[in-house]
Amino acid sequence: MIEFLLNFFLEKSPFLNLFSYLSTRTFLSTLSGLLIVLLFGEFFIKKIRSFQFQQTIGDRGPDSHKVKDGTPTMGGLLIIGSVIFSSILWGDFSNRFLSVSLLCLFLFAILGFADDFKKVTEKNSKGISSWTKISFQFLFSLIISVVLYFYVFEPKELNYIVPFFKDVSISIGILFIPVSIFIIVGSSNAVNLTDGLDGLAILPVILITSALGLIAWSAGNTIVSDYLYIPYVEGTGELLVICGALIGAGIGFLWFNAYPAQIFMGDVGSLSMGAFIALVAIIVRHEIVFAVMSMVFIMEALSVILQVSSFKIRKKRIFKMAPIHHHFELLGWKEPKIIVRFWILTFIFVLVGLSLLKIR
Repeated sequence: MIEFLLNFFLEKSPFLNLFSYLSTRTFLSTLSGLLIVLLFGEFFIKKIRSFQFQQTIGDRGPDSHKVKDGTPTMGGLLIIGSVIFSSILWGDFSNRFLSVSLLCLFLFAILGFADDFKKVTEKNSKGISSWTKISFQFLFSLIISVVLYFYVFEPKELNYIVPFFKDVSISIGILFIPVSIFIIVGSSNAVNLTDGLDGLAILPVILITSALGLIAWSAGNTIVSDYLYIPYVEGTGELLVICGALIGAGIGFLWFNAYPAQIFMGDVGSLSMGAFIALVAIIVRHEIVFAVMSMVFIMEALSVILQVSSFKIRKKRIFKMAPIHHHFELLGWKEPKIIVRFWILTFIFVLVGLSLLKIR
């Protein structure tokens, strides 16, 4: 929106030219995302509580989680609302990637809201059926992947980059669509599964979003992309605005979501943010680097897959409980220790992922 307004006032006030810079708009989107959540957080929590939108723990976690029963949920509405508002305010809508990113956040937030709403109205922890959820995730991912495919300006924008090598990339053509669907659906569910302890999912999302924002800026800059031997993709720099908004909103939400949590983000937050970070990785053509950064999310998802598969095939469990953060709880680890250690692991994985850019 700011870009549109500048077209009318820029000639009358050269000072306004400051707001046309990507760095300024990124800073302001981050700041507005942060302030909106911090300023409206307490009010939002009171409203959610008055609507009785409260978490029902059920039997999907350790018995120690029973004390969390009744904690307000759907905090993702505040996060995503802040991100969308900040992005609309400071983003450039002539950019081809900004609109599809907002569409991704909106669609998956709607799905998450439907799941959360059923949980709070029916007072159970199941929500909509797994098949219904995965079907809509597939449909939304298909829409987004097809849009991205037809947004391509150059064939190299469909190439998969192989870390450690300067000039090795794999062109997959139309297979870009099913591969992208797999990544988006997988990331959305992985973040959702990780969101089981206070603040466990939100900080890794912030760290990964920060790293992907740097990669997006690098990929959209001809000089930096040439220096790092990554493909130049015109317009990816604008993703910094929406990444900044999510970083700010996420930090603001952590103020209320840190142990012991005053509010949970719910599926409306985890499903949409998981899909968004996957989308950014796809746009900047660094899916493998994204996988390295998201190793904690992958570990959580794999623990569930292995647990279910082992029980169906062998009638035995591998872990005391899945996702794996519950396994550590049942081993006697305190919740804050698990959370901080998973944060530290994510920080390490993000650094390793970023190092891959220079290694090649």
